[in-house]
Amino acid sequence: MTLSLYDTMAREKRPFVPNDARRVTMYVCGPTVYNYAHVGNARPVVVFDLLFRLLRHIYGQDAVVYAANVTDVDDKINAKAQAEGVSIDVVTERYLAAYNADMSALNALRPTFQPRATQTMEAIIEMIGRLVRNNAAYAAEGHVLFNTQSFSDYGKLSRRSVDDMIAGARVDVAPYKQHPADFVLWKPSKPGEPVWDSPWGPGRPGWHIECTAMIEQTLGLPIDIHGGGNDLIFPHHENELAQGVCAGHGHDHGEGDRGYANYWMHNGFLNFGDEKMSKSLGNVVLVHDLVTKTPGEAIRWALLVGHYRAPLEWSGDLLEQARKSLDRLYGALRRAADVTPSTGEPAPAVLAALEDDLNTAQAMAELFALASKVETGAPDEKARAKGELLASGALMGFLQADPESWFQGGADEALKMRVETLIAERIAARAAKDWGRADAIRSELTALNVEVMDSAEGATWRLKEPT
Repeated sequence: MTLSLYDTMAREKRPFVPNDARRVTMYVCGPTVYNYAHVGNARPVVVFDLLFRLLRHIYGQDAVVYAANVTDVDDKINAKAQAEGVSIDVVTERYLAAYNADMSALNALRPTFQPRATQTMEAIIEMIGRLVRNNAAYAAEGHVLFNTQSFSDYGKLSRRSVDDMIAGARVDVAPYKQHPADFVLWKPSKPGEPVWDSPWGPGRPGWHIECTAMIEQTLGLPIDIHGGGNDLIFPHHENELAQGVCAGHGHDHGEGDRGYANYWMHNGFLNFGDEKMSKSLGNVVLVHDLVTKTPGEAIRWALLVGHYRAPLEWSGDLLEQARKSLDRLYGALRRAADVTPSTGEPAPAVLAALEDDLNTAQAMAELFALASKVETGAPDEKARAKGELLASGALMGFLQADPESWFQGGADEALKMRVETLIAERIAARAAKDWGRADAIRSELTALNVEVMDSAEGATWRLKEPT
């Protein structure tokens, strides 16, 4: 099956054809590092990590180049640094390290490149100069602004009228603007803020130009895939596109929007209650806290259980169901510990589901079907199903742990020995129909934070999540 992806620009699924199959390029807007990432921030990381893994499987690991930027100069970063009395580097290094560790806990691969705005300043200033020379930007009172009237396709990605874009962008009213929709490429720094020299005076860049310059410098334009959350379609991605095209990528060659990115992909919001999860709303669940209580794989499963383009409701039930789903798969692998896999390739049905615009729900259903074959199939079927289950899981970022450690992770050897002894005693008590003793042993196991799972094959156990 051919990989098909939903393109926001086209508003339909399109067969994926890279510019160069030997160098497939993808860019995803990354974190602004002034605080810990919440689970909503993690959704695009996990979604596009899955796509990164799939592209590597199709085209080869060395053929896919994935960049996810770091915004390391920003009003919120500046405010945090000033409040702590430190340089912005102290803040950004702290939270970038935490971000990378937290995303790694979700089994997200590190992107090929992680460009930073502060390390791309020369390229940013050069691109702004190019836009000015191309009559797509103008200097005014220490600012440089993009001239939205210079790009006839402005609004094409978000499909908004100019009036709607002005209303929806929280546009700053300023007397030096030629048009209300024009946006800042360069602005003067406020006292105490980081500052860089430029032909238009000392200052710092606007947010949108940072990404466009980082993409050009890191990957080269046009790129194959540009990803991010739905909330970035406008104004961020709309403005990125306008800048990139007017800087010379497609504008003078009849390539239009395809001179910047061939496919635009956007994931749906993660909702908490009736609202989008957002730091500004204060309704966030931090990944940094969650990974201390819940396996990262379970968080990853919860974030991928629905289609990436649809909104996803975050709840404790969602996370608990994710844990149980993985228990089912790891349980099958544990019970088939003596089966030797006969293949290292993912199941064709799992691949077909993922190649259909990352249909994770169908892919997960196929994982369960493989788990059933591992347990009930003929010997040859079990061997193949186990190999396909492990390889399919690895492709999706799951089943990365040893089954025993999945259930008993965090238990030291002394605790494991104590639990196994109690379970053996409980089995003996049940066989002797000493129900009082069996119940007392279960209570003792509960006090040890151990959950016992009885089945036809016997009793297994796992440590409960800390409360």
